[in-house]
Amino acid sequence: MSKLPSACYHALLGPRRIFLLVLLAAALVAGIDESIILPTGDAAIRYTFGPLTDRATQLDARLRSGSASLAYSPDFGYLTSLLRVLDVPAESQVLVFSRTSFQAPRIAPRTPRALYHSADVSIGFVHGGDVLEIAAVDPRQGVVFYTLDQAEAARPRLVRREECMHCHIGTSTLGVPGLVVRSVHADRNGQALLTARAYVTDHRSPLEQRWGGWYVTGLSGPQHHLGNQTVTDRDSPEYDSATGSNVRSLDRLIDTGSYLVPGSDIVSLMVLEHQTRFTNLVTRLGWESRLGRKIDDTVTELVSYLLFADETALTAPVQGGRAFADSFARAARRDRKGRSLRDFDLVHRLFQYRCSYLIYTEQFDGVPAPARELVLRRLYGILSGAEPSHLGEIERQAILEILRETKTGLPEYFRAR
Repeated sequence: MSKLPSACYHALLGPRRIFLLVLLAAALVAGIDESIILPTGDAAIRYTFGPLTDRATQLDARLRSGSASLAYSPDFGYLTSLLRVLDVPAESQVLVFSRTSFQAPRIAPRTPRALYHSADVSIGFVHGGDVLEIAAVDPRQGVVFYTLDQAEAARPRLVRREECMHCHIGTSTLGVPGLVVRSVHADRNGQALLTARAYVTDHRSPLEQRWGGWYVTGLSGPQHHLGNQTVTDRDSPEYDSATGSNVRSLDRLIDTGSYLVPGSDIVSLMVLEHQTRFTNLVTRLGWESRLGRKIDDTVTELVSYLLFADETALTAPVQGGRAFADSFARAARRDRKGRSLRDFDLVHRLFQYRCSYLIYTEQFDGVPAPARELVLRRLYGILSGAEPSHLGEIERQAILEILRETKTGLPEYFRAR
C-alpha cells in the first residue's frame, strides 16, 4: 500500500487530495481477507472443467496432433527440451531442498529440486523423479498444474494434476489456485520443522526472513538471509544467517554438475517471489469480478503491489549472476530511450522503474474489462500525479513514458500530456 504523506504535506493538499487520502487510509485498514477461499466449482469459475488457453495446454494439443515434439535425454529426461519449447530460460534455475513437493522422498539437501520460471510458466525438476512439474498461468483461470512423465515415450503428454491443489490453494495463495514461495527451517533431511518459524515471502519480505530451505548463490552484503543452511539442533531450530549468506558457489553442498546450471541465483529468486503474489492477486481479481463480489480492496492491493509500494528497501547492493540477468533482459520491451520495466536496480530496490513487467502478460490483459479498467484508472491517477504515492516525479514520468510506448491496449487517457 502506498505510504501516506507527512502531516506537514497534508496542510498543502487541496480538498480533493485530502479526500483521496481518506480513501487510501480506509483501504489500508480494510485490505483483502486472505482467509476466504473462493469457490473453484462455481458456474462463473469452473476451474476444473472450464476451457484453458495457457501455454502448457497449447503445447499438449500440439503434442497430440504431432505438430510439436519433445526430445529425451538420459540425464534430464524431457527437461531441456520442455524449457526450450515453453521458452523458459535454464538460467532462471533456483534450487530448493526443503521437502515441499509431492516428490518429497527424492528431495534432500544433497539433491535439491530445481525450479525454472518465466512470467507465465514454472517447471520443477527432481533427480530420479517420475515427472516434471509444470505450473502454467491461464489468462482466465490463473495457475493450472500439470505433470509430464519422465519415462521416454513416442508421444509424451502433459497431464493436468488436481492434487497439487492440496498445497496450492489457501491463505498463502490469496484463496485461489496459485504460486507460493515458502521460507522454512529445514533439518539435515530437508524436512521442514513445524515447531520453527516459517514465512511466505515476496518482494515485501525482509531479506532476513527469506529463503530458508533454499540454496542461494550471489552477494547481499550485510543483508543476511536464511538460505544455504540446515538446522543442526532440532531443539534450537535457528540458523546463523551470516554463515549462509554471500555464497558464490554450491560446490561444497551439492553436485552442481548434475544440474543444468551450477547455481541458484539470488536475483532469480527475488524475481520469482515478486511473480508469485502478483499472479495470485490478478487471479483473485478476475475471479471476484466474475463472481460478482466486491473488488475494491483487491484493486487497491494489486495497484500497490504492481508499483512495489511496500517493497523492502535494499540497504546494500545485491549481485547475482550475469547469465540470469542477460536471459531476463532478453524479454524486455524497450522504449525509444532504451528503458524497460525489466531493468534491474539492485542497489536500493529490485527494479529501476517500479512498475511490474507483468503488466504485459496475457493474464493481466485477461482480467474482465470493468475490473481491469479500475486498475488502469488508478494506475494512471498515480503515474500522472493526481493521486499521492511513494514514487517521485521523475520515476513516475519515466514509467508513464515507457508504458505509452510499450504497452498495447492502454486507454486513451494514458496519452494525455
